[in-house]
Amino acid sequence: MVQLDRPDPSRLVLDEGFDGDTLDETVWLPHYLPAWSSLEQSRATFAVTGSHLELSIPPAQAPWCADDHTPLLRVSGVQSGNLSGPAGSTRGQQPYRDGLLVREEQRTFVGHAVAGGRLEVRARMELDADSMAAFWLVGLEDQPRRSAEICVAEVFGRTVTPDSADVGAGVHAFRDPTVTEDFAAVPVPIDVRESHDYAVDWTRGRAVFAVDGQVVRETSAPPTYPMQLMVAVFDFAVDRADGFVPRLLVDHVRTYV
Repeated sequence: MVQLDRPDPSRLVLDEGFDGDTLDETVWLPHYLPAWSSLEQSRATFAVTGSHLELSIPPAQAPWCADDHTPLLRVSGVQSGNLSGPAGSTRGQQPYRDGLLVREEQRTFVGHAVAGGRLEVRARMELDADSMAAFWLVGLEDQPRRSAEICVAEVFGRTVTPDSADVGAGVHAFRDPTVTEDFAAVPVPIDVRESHDYAVDWTRGRAVFAVDGQVVRETSAPPTYPMQLMVAVFDFAVDRADGFVPRLLVDHVRTYV
């Protein structure tokens, strides 16, 4: 199996180890795409403890955009950028349908953005068949065309066994006509309940995706405009009679340029 080269330590620009007991909100916004909802209603359930970030979805957490989004879902996430146009406009990040309107205008915030290099996320997941976790980069959409996504890892709990999981990785073009859609889920022999390293190394010519240093996918011509980081856990079972709490525990996030 092909091994991803180790990054040059001198290229390290973000080394987030989640030390202490508070989230660094100069880098992270503890909300998920609040323009389509509000800061209040999109706030993550999270804790910073034991040198990791824990994102969770307790049974009482309300659905996100419950009166509009289909299917219903709940989400706890952090993102390293945020912006929108005024309320009532269509200018916002990652709209989930055509014609979606901003409900709450957002201040422009760029805590961390990169336009190439490497992103590494070390994390473990507690998922069931109705939940998922993901790490991805998305264009800031400071220009509407800059909307494409580089998905580093996306894991649906329904694919998880004690010794394997399907890890989705690749590029989503969205509203960028210059980017080619290239995404697939690959079976990887890991237990996602344990900590693993998920990474992408990308240049203008290619994006290479790896788990624990082993290359699992490669795509050509990814976007190389400024992209923010997104880390989130999702729950599609909005009525949790079983009391299960999906969790994503992130040990570190590192970027190299």
